[in-house]
Amino acid sequence: MHPAPEPLLEQIAPCWDVVVVGAGPAGALAAHGLASLGVRVLLVEQRNFPRWKVCGACLSPQALAALRAAGLAELVAAEGGIHLQQLQLGLAGLVNPIALGGGRVLSRARLDLALLQAAKAAGATVLTGTRAMLGAPAAGLGPWREVVLQKGNARRSVNAKVVLIAAGLTHRALGGEAEINTKIEPHSRMGAGCELPGEAAALTRGVLQMAVGRGGYVGLVRVEGGAINLACAFDRALLQRSGGAAGACQQILAEAGFAPLPALEEAAWQLTAALSRRTRPLASHRLLLLGDAAGYVEPFTGEGMGWALTCSLAALPLVLRAMEHWDSSIESDWRRLHHRWVTQRQTFCRALAQLLRHPGASWGLHRLAGTFPSIAGSMIGLLQRPALPCSTA
Repeated sequence: MHPAPEPLLEQIAPCWDVVVVGAGPAGALAAHGLASLGVRVLLVEQRNFPRWKVCGACLSPQALAALRAAGLAELVAAEGGIHLQQLQLGLAGLVNPIALGGGRVLSRARLDLALLQAAKAAGATVLTGTRAMLGAPAAGLGPWREVVLQKGNARRSVNAKVVLIAAGLTHRALGGEAEINTKIEPHSRMGAGCELPGEAAALTRGVLQMAVGRGGYVGLVRVEGGAINLACAFDRALLQRSGGAAGACQQILAEAGFAPLPALEEAAWQLTAALSRRTRPLASHRLLLLGDAAGYVEPFTGEGMGWALTCSLAALPLVLRAMEHWDSSIESDWRRLHHRWVTQRQTFCRALAQLLRHPGASWGLHRLAGTFPSIAGSMIGLLQRPALPCSTA
């Protein structure tokens, strides 16, 4: 049975309870949760699905717990998600195995499409291949917010009681929302990724290889279809010295103690904007920022999607309240909730990223992992421990 076609832009209703911009994990899960409660939701995504995206493809126990809490416990398994069993951490020429438990591997092409379909099945109206731009607040800060939609040459404005921006790192959908600013952190790395054919490396299913070097890190994992997913974070200087992402990746693999990957030169690489960034404020009139749009820190072993999904769960009660009545306390409450459920959990990754930039500290960490693997496993378990927002804001 084929899914129902998306409506034409001119068929879209002019008024909505909530418009969600961005159908990645944060946006799609928010749309699913709200639609499941009977909220009239429009989910807008600029790209067409399925799509490939620079991402490590690892779902931490936190991410899986968030999906269970949203009623989507079987989604990852149904899409062929692979149990993540071991981390092979390579640093300073030595590779240490560290046991993992509870995580899964699923390509973003599969995951994002499945979440989009779940939102649609819950009752959300979905528009893909459609750009969305936030309009200016209504005169007198009225009871709605305008969103301008564009698909091809067609253009339409809709109004929403609440707008959720979950459109990624650069969140261009904010348009002229001058009071929201993003500050890229000093020495922030750039993300890069590609997909290699399955025969490009002798990598066991369920094993995540993490290569740490002086100019960044590289993660490799085999996804459900057998291909190998690479996700990296590079210093700009390393990219320049190495002639691009393929050269930077080879250098870090060699430093870390992993075999070279000849297929890297022919791969279709994608680069991201600078990764680590802070966005303030996280809300404006009838507007909340979710997921990467609310700020980002370099993850380590799949924490990024856990933060995004948890962010959506934390926002849902506040969105329901905002639909009934918007006041300035909603903005401060969202700042508080986001700090509790996302920012605080990013602190360890932020510290670890800084630690791994220093050769001496990195070597000490690696010796600790090799000598006491149970301690290293416990540290990763602490980093990934599930904790979810309660059902009320």
